[in-house]
Amino acid sequence: MLGEVLKNYIGGQWVESTSGETFDRKNPATGEHVATYTKSGAEDVDRAVAAANKAFKSWRLYPAPKRGEILYKVAQLLVDQKEQFAREMTEEMGKVISEARGDVQEAIDMTFYMAGEGRRMFGQTVPSELQNKFNMSQRKPLGVCGLITPWNFPMAIPSWKMMPALIAGNTVVFKPATFTPRTAVRFVEILEQAGLPAGVVNLVLGTGGDVGNAIVDHPDVPVIGFTGSTETGTAVATRAAALNKRVSLEMGGKNAVIVMHDADLDLATDGILWSAFGTSGQRCTAASRVVVHRKAQKELVERLVARAGGMRLGHGLDESVDVGRVVSGGQLNTITDSVAVGKAQRARLATGGKIGPKWPAWTPSR
Repeated sequence: MLGEVLKNYIGGQWVESTSGETFDRKNPATGEHVATYTKSGAEDVDRAVAAANKAFKSWRLYPAPKRGEILYKVAQLLVDQKEQFAREMTEEMGKVISEARGDVQEAIDMTFYMAGEGRRMFGQTVPSELQNKFNMSQRKPLGVCGLITPWNFPMAIPSWKMMPALIAGNTVVFKPATFTPRTAVRFVEILEQAGLPAGVVNLVLGTGGDVGNAIVDHPDVPVIGFTGSTETGTAVATRAAALNKRVSLEMGGKNAVIVMHDADLDLATDGILWSAFGTSGQRCTAASRVVVHRKAQKELVERLVARAGGMRLGHGLDESVDVGRVVSGGQLNTITDSVAVGKAQRARLATGGKIGPKWPAWTPSR
């Protein structure tokens, strides 16, 4: 363990976990130490939910336009520190710096967007079937939202979940992925700097088994937002359904690009390469299949082989690199195993198929 331990944020205070345990994260491209983090469990989730419940009593009554003003401040702070956050993100999870900048930009865009919704929290009026009666509706927050987010878009996806929840008057318990906790800490630091009241957002660092399950099972968390694997998402949905919770899931995909014989093959090649190799292919929206008309197949394969074979692998902070390091040894094994499966199913390997020689000898942990 080196240097400062980055902590949970509960009730407006940066605090260590109840157990005092920690875990480390290394740069997947270099093996250099990124940071040490507090490792939490169910007791820490209990503290975070209690803080969120307490804050909900006042935050739900906070005027929505005023909530929006805080989010505008958050968005501007993200703008001001965009480059720093992007570089730290690349160091933590490996994707190229241009994509990391885009990740932060998505958080900026979502925060500005939701800030504006503070003045558009409209209800409805409808005609009554009864004499001298007036019908109306208004939007009301649900309470504490448990947000469980992945490592591949460590600032964008939390913003997609968190900002709509906050502008509507909900409070949040946020569990980021164990591969990208520093980005989550930075995000919450911005919320704190913008003046978000204590307890409105609470950050709990730790594993899915220890922290994620405790959030899903907690009786005082009526809403769950999860992005991750299909297997884990299915388990989250099953457990939450038994507790009559509202659930939002974003899970894995098996995505195909369809190319017809009259397609613009320059455009198709660009789209396929970006979809397949963006974020080193580590996205639920990444193309894992190309379905192509036989008349276009030969030329398209030739174009893809030429372009993919020329992509430069390396450290994501190098502006000339096209594909950064995958996030972990487990992810690397998944990719190489997929190549083996394709060969076993009699697919013809057109290019690549092995770990690039430009990678450093150090292999990231699982």
